[in-house]
Amino acid sequence: MRFQKFSFGSIRIDGTTYEHDVVIDRGEVRKRKKKPSKTFRDTFGHTPISPKEAIPWKCRQLLIGTGTGALPVMDEVKQEAKRWIRNRGIRPEGPQQLDHPGWRAPADRHARRGAHAAIG
Repeated sequence: MRFQKFSFGSIRIDGTTYEHDVVIDRGEVRKRKKKPSKTFRDTFGHTPISPKEAIPWKCRQLLIGTGTGALPVMDEVKQEAKRWIRNRGIRPEGPQQLDHPGWRAPADRHARRGAHAAIG
């Protein structure tokens, strides 16, 4: 899967441009269902990624992208992601570490085989 370009409000994956938030689960790209997280919108200013959403935790790779940095990720989701990483024996390296303040997904990122995790 190739992430080719992103800007505010859109992302191109494998040549297809999406103008909404997406979830990729086992190679299938689908629209993010934000409704379960809407109750937190006033607190965060945007609809955050919350534990109430259907996050595909049964995966080999986990990437939660915050786009240009405005999409909030609730602490509960970050904690679950850390458990996900520990349970798989993954050790994030360098700027791909969870909570690294300067991490941003490169515009051209290739999904790699094996276990991998990042929140950015």
